[in-house]
Parts: sequence; C-alpha cells; structure tokens
Amino acid sequence: MTLRSRLVIGLVTIAIILVGPLVFAVTSLFRLRSDALQLRETEIAALIVLGRLRDGLNDLRREELALLFSRDEATRAAMERELSHADRLADSLAHYNLPTFASDIATSVHLISAATPAEYRAALAGDTTLVDSLSEHAFVPALNRADSVVRAAEQKVRERTYQRIEDETTRIAYITSASVIALLLAIVIAALVSIWLTRSISRPIFELRSGMRAVADGDLTYRLKPLPSRTDEFGQLAASFDEMARQLTELDKLKAEFVSVASHELKTPINVMIGYLQLLEEGVYGRVESKQQEVHRTLVTQANVLLRLVKQLLDVSRFEAGGGRLEPRALSLNRLVSDLERAFHVLAVQREIDFRVEREPELPDEVFWDPDRINEVLGNLLSNAFKFTPHGGTVELFLERMDDDAVLMRVHDTGAGIPPEQLPRIFDKFYQADNQRAARAAGSGLGLAIAKQIVEAHGGSILCESTPGVGTTFSIALPVRVTGRHTAQRPLPVPV
Repeated sequence: MTLRSRLVIGLVTIAIILVGPLVFAVTSLFRLRSDALQLRETEIAALIVLGRLRDGLNDLRREELALLFSRDEATRAAMERELSHADRLADSLAHYNLPTFASDIATSVHLISAATPAEYRAALAGDTTLVDSLSEHAFVPALNRADSVVRAAEQKVRERTYQRIEDETTRIAYITSASVIALLLAIVIAALVSIWLTRSISRPIFELRSGMRAVADGDLTYRLKPLPSRTDEFGQLAASFDEMARQLTELDKLKAEFVSVASHELKTPINVMIGYLQLLEEGVYGRVESKQQEVHRTLVTQANVLLRLVKQLLDVSRFEAGGGRLEPRALSLNRLVSDLERAFHVLAVQREIDFRVEREPELPDEVFWDPDRINEVLGNLLSNAFKFTPHGGTVELFLERMDDDAVLMRVHDTGAGIPPEQLPRIFDKFYQADNQRAARAAGSGLGLAIAKQIVEAHGGSILCESTPGVGTTFSIALPVRVTGRHTAQRPLPVPV
C-alpha cells in the first residue's frame, strides 16, 4: 500500500468516525425541534384557546348582568356575539385532542343560548321574578358548568403538557448521553487510526533521520536495511538514500585523494616560488633595483597570502574528509592565555584598542587539548575582533569554568557587528558578512569555518552572538580533557 493510499484511507476513516456522532446529534436536534413545534401547535395553542374561552365566559357573565339592568338591544347583540364566539372556540377544541371537553362546553353554550331570549323577553316585560328564575336555574348553572369544564380541560392540557415535557427531557438526556458516548468512541477510534497512521509514517522517517544524521557525522557506511524492502514511497526513498550513501563514499575517497594530491602539487610550487623570492631578496642572483624591490615585495606578499589560503583550504578539506587529526596533550591553560595576551598586546597599543583578558579563579591549571589548533582558533577570533573594532574600542577575552567539567571562553568586541540574518552562515566556507567594509583587512572566509571544525573535533561547540553597531561575542565551550577526534559525539552545548 502506498503512502498516499494510507493517508487517504486514514483521513477518510477519521472523517467518517467523527461525522457519525455529528449526524446523530443533528438528526436528534431536528427531531427535538419537530416535537417542540408540535407541542407549540397543540398543547400551548389549546391552552391559549381555553384561556380565551374562559375570558369569553366571563364576558357573558358581565353581559348578562348588563342585560338585566339596561334591557337594550345593543346589550343583547353583544351577548349574542359572545355566545357565538364561545361556540366557535368550543368547536376548535376538537382539533387539540379534547373532543369530550369540546362537546360539554358546546352543550353548556347551547343551553345559555336557549335561555338568553326568554330572559331578555322577561326583562323587557318587567317580570323580575321570571328573570331571576331563568338566571338562577338556567343561565348561571350552564355558565358555571361551562366554566368548570374549561378549567378541567386546562388541567388536562397542563398534565398532558407536563408529561410530554418529561418525555422530551428523558429523550434529551438519552440523546446527550448517546452523543457523548458516540463522540468518545469516535475520538478513541480516530486516535487509534491516527496512531496507526502516524507510526506507519513516523517510523521510517525516524529511520531516515537517523541515517541522515549518521551520514552527516561522517558514517557513510550506514544502510537502511528494513526500509528498502517496502513497496511504498519510503522504500523508494530508502533505496535512493543507500545509493546516495554509496556515491558519497566514492566521492569521499576522491576527495581524500584530491587532498593528498593538492597538498603536494600546490604547496610545493608555492614554496619554490617563495624560496626563489627569498634568494632574490638576499641578492644571490644579483642586485635588485629599487623599482624591482617594490615588485618583489608585492610578489612576496601575494605568495604568502596564496600559501596561507592553500593551507586553510587544505585544513578544511582534511577535517571534512576525516583527515584533520588532533594531537591533544597536556598544557597549561594560564600559559596559553598569557601567550595570547602578550601576542596581541602590541597590536592593541598600535590600534589604540582596550584589550583585556579576564580569568575566573576556578579555572583548571591544566587542560588536555591540541595547543596548536586551539591557539589557531583563539588567534583567529582575536584577529577578527581587532580587525572589526575601531580606535577607542574594546576587545575582551573571558575564561570561566562550566559545571560539567568544561571551560567556557568568550571573545567579545565592540566592533561593527553582524546582521542577524547572516549569523547562521558565518561558519560556512568562503562566506563573508556585509560588515567587511568595516574591516581593516580583507579575509578569505575560511577562518571561522576552520575554527568551527577544530572546536567540534575537540568535542566542543562554538556560538556567535552579534548586534550591528554594538559588537560581537564568540563563545567556545570545550571539555577539559580531550582524548581524540569527537566528530561522532554530541557537541558540548554553549551556555547562552
């Protein structure tokens, strides 16, 4: 199965699993909405109709009293309108599942309708005895019976509404529990699918990363044995990795051969040129005229620059090819620092730069380093500091003991500084930052690359911090005791 197929299957499965609870919840919400609409259209509407009917019966009671006193046609017409309205409301109750109550109320309304004309005629005739009798034995009992039926219907509707609300509450609780369980189950299944998908992708990635790290550390014999047997993209990538490692091994051999040839083929003619220039300077081949002396000095300077560049380039090539071996031995740290202080003191006086060296008392008396290489690193960093620091500036060398049996050295200057975006590349071969216009002399772009390789070969780390216009600080962390080349080990971290 290809990687794309795995991703598609995994993502589709996760989507289906997560959409399932959502569909269930949405369906349940629509059902609850339908039930709520039905409750509004039946029970609540029935209560509204019964409330209007009760108000209408109360209006009939008032109109009946008004009829007894006013005895006019307008009161009688208003009473008939109320009776007609009550009759229509009673008929509408049948639509709300209240047929019995609708029939009883309609019967009472019809009795009231039958008693009203006789009561009106008796009131017009002034027969108060008949009026009172009709009101007491026909109108009022029918009205009271209708009112009691309305109240009973309201009670019935309330009970029915309460029961439906209870049912809906139970259903909501069930839907909530079911949704939560479904969601948790979906999350668990989605997590399992994600773990399977992640592991199927992350394992070969970790293996490839380990291979890349091994190759970066110089182990070109590393092979990804489990992965090439796979048929997916990782198998193809592993096969390409093995082929790359094989080609790098061949290139490394060619590179080592080039270093060997270059060390003989380049240094020898340059040394011959410098030797003959020295013989010319000594007058072995005759007197050198004043004009020729100027050309001679230029040739000597350029030949020495060329020799220095070749040595630096060969140093870089040797370290990259694994041939830049260290020769660590015991040396006095205080003596190393004192020699550097004396060497750069004259330069500091000439350029009017405040040069200070500070040591912490806890520093070890003796370290086990390659003195020539470390002296080259510190000399290069101090030379750069003096090169980029203007008159009146400061160059400082700090040494202190770290907690993990290591020494921390910092070279700080108040020079031009390095732009932040260029800091990650200052240790690259031939790279020079934009602050070269502030330098007192041009560089080759190899010094920091060599310094980094020497420090890492000692098992240490080098870090640069810089602010344009403020200054630059190089920090080096080295273990007190170095037994050999440490390129395969994790470098010692530099404290920030």
